[in-house]
Amino acid sequence: MDQQLEQLRAEALAALAAAGDEAALESVRVQYLGRSGSISALSESMRTLPKADKPRIGKLLNDVRNAVTAAIEARKAALEAERDAKALSGIDLTLPGTPLSVGAIHPITQMLDRAIAIFRQMGFVLADGPDIEDEWHCFDALNTPADHPARNEQDTFYLPDGRLLRTQTSTVQIRTMEQFAPPVRIIAPGCVYRRDEADATHLAQFTQIEGLYVDEGVTLGDLKGTIQYFFRELLGPDAQVRMRPHFFPFTEPSFEIDIKAAALGKGDRWLEMAGCGMVDPAVFQEMNRKRGDTAYDPEKYTGFAFGFGLDRLAMILSGVPDIRLFTDNDARFLAQYR
Repeated sequence: MDQQLEQLRAEALAALAAAGDEAALESVRVQYLGRSGSISALSESMRTLPKADKPRIGKLLNDVRNAVTAAIEARKAALEAERDAKALSGIDLTLPGTPLSVGAIHPITQMLDRAIAIFRQMGFVLADGPDIEDEWHCFDALNTPADHPARNEQDTFYLPDGRLLRTQTSTVQIRTMEQFAPPVRIIAPGCVYRRDEADATHLAQFTQIEGLYVDEGVTLGDLKGTIQYFFRELLGPDAQVRMRPHFFPFTEPSFEIDIKAAALGKGDRWLEMAGCGMVDPAVFQEMNRKRGDTAYDPEKYTGFAFGFGLDRLAMILSGVPDIRLFTDNDARFLAQYR
């Protein structure tokens, strides 16, 4: 058997050296190392050998098998190298390559990152919630009456099962109060959806950021200081903030926030930027009813909330004339924000 094994080794190595492609190489492998191959057949016949010959023949058999396996791997690597060299033979490696276009963070995301960083300086933490909501989280818990225009199908996207696409990220404030007792200090950025006709200043989907702070002794002065700090950090120390009385179902008193700043590039004009107010005690009472406790006792806790659209702010600061440019995915427009 010694002579037979050595002969198989020589035949296998010669056949492998002559294999001209990977198909031929695979054929040689099966011929010698396959389940019915020559070397495998000799391995099966080991049981018939005298006991004294088995160690020597077994070692030789393993040497032959390892040598053929190594030769197969070497020939396979050589064939792959030949194939690659042939594929590259017609390429001039001295020619300049195709330049890669470097992307940039979307302007809305840039604005969102700046806003989050400023609010974090004041101790606000990020909170998140689902885009698909129910009426209780979107309206009832926020003291919005059943006949309010926002609940009309002409203004809100309702799903067949009665749920809806959130019209504001105030829903995240409600979910946070459901889960945590005061104190609470959060910001809730995210997409909101309304049935607006797309034009230069409106989209059916836009990005909003809202904030909520609830604790003992929170005052209107805290709200004004928070808003002033944010816009002065964002727009510069010369930014002026004005609060005008307004109405929102979930805050009392409520205010519109107007800003005047050189960074806005609107001269001496006041621009309406946000809405805010002190949380209406009715919201706390509804929250207690839902929670089944008195964690949000309106006699003990007060709070404020605010919200504004990041798309409009990004438009003004970037000088973008049409909000649809943010969603058109035009590489020429987005390249300006590298």
